[in-house]
Amino acid sequence: MRILFDHGTPRPLRGHFPEHSIDTAAEKGWSQLGNGELLDRAERDEYDLMITTDQNMRYQQNVASRRLAIVVLRSNRWPRIRERIGAIRRVVEEIRSGELREVGI
Repeated sequence: MRILFDHGTPRPLRGHFPEHSIDTAAEKGWSQLGNGELLDRAERDEYDLMITTDQNMRYQQNVASRRLAIVVLRSNRWPRIRERIGAIRRVVEEIRSGELREVGI
């Protein structure tokens, strides 16, 4: 699976998904893009999933019409996220195109 980490997603999370191909918005040069344009670019580059800490994503975007799935982490603090790796991995493995799921952190 190709995964894109949004701006606030802690990079150490990457190491917990060795079986997936992961890029960050910063690595792609997409740090200044707004949510809609970022999602459009991610879909054009054939990403399957975006992981973000933007809790407003659910209200700003119509995700159901997209091929991309979105996982929203309810915190951007690595120590708290690290405690929920198992839950995050489960959501990543279960999520389908056009879905948005939040992981309580």
